[in-house]
Amino acid sequence: MIPWVLASESPRRQVLLRLLGQPFEIHPACIEERLPPFTAAPSRLAKQLARAKAETIAPAYADALIIAADTLVVLNKQVLGKPETIEEARQMLRLLSGKTHTVITALCLLLRQGGTTHRITLDAPRTHVTFRPLTDEWIDWYISTGEPFDKAGAYGIQEYGALLVERVQGDYFNVVGLPLPTLVRRLEELIGWRPYTVTTTCCTSDT
Repeated sequence: MIPWVLASESPRRQVLLRLLGQPFEIHPACIEERLPPFTAAPSRLAKQLARAKAETIAPAYADALIIAADTLVVLNKQVLGKPETIEEARQMLRLLSGKTHTVITALCLLLRQGGTTHRITLDAPRTHVTFRPLTDEWIDWYISTGEPFDKAGAYGIQEYGALLVERVQGDYFNVVGLPLPTLVRRLEELIGWRPYTVTTTCCTSDT
């Protein structure tokens, strides 16, 4: 089996990828992400970023399957990145309050063999997330958890941020940061991967 490489240090993506039972290496891709405040083509932007991550680390491997992803949160063409300050987080959460926004996680799979890139696949599934109307008290409480500051859109749906969400339409894992259904389909097409071909030990206990 060709080695797998995850081009991300995101703990959320690592947890999801481990569900496939395949060992993988973590090699974060250091690229400069300058997000425009607005875009009419968010899927294209997300794909460009995911591909840039995969191609940045590709020369380090002669043979590997590189998996890269990039998540964008978009509301009415406005791109919401990761807040750097409390006030930025507060503004984003107020903007999302009571509205439906779109989460796009672009997924890039890059196959390296013999020191050459043989194939690249790109997908950008969308999920629509509706927030409950949020009071300032709710927003301040959520900011106090510390969650908003490493997440696009200033929230994480798999943690305390779940309490802010009223409805999810589409792939939940896409919002977490790794669209598993899309990933599995591409793995089947690209390398013939199946979960029952993996030899792994899980759910072990010392007790």
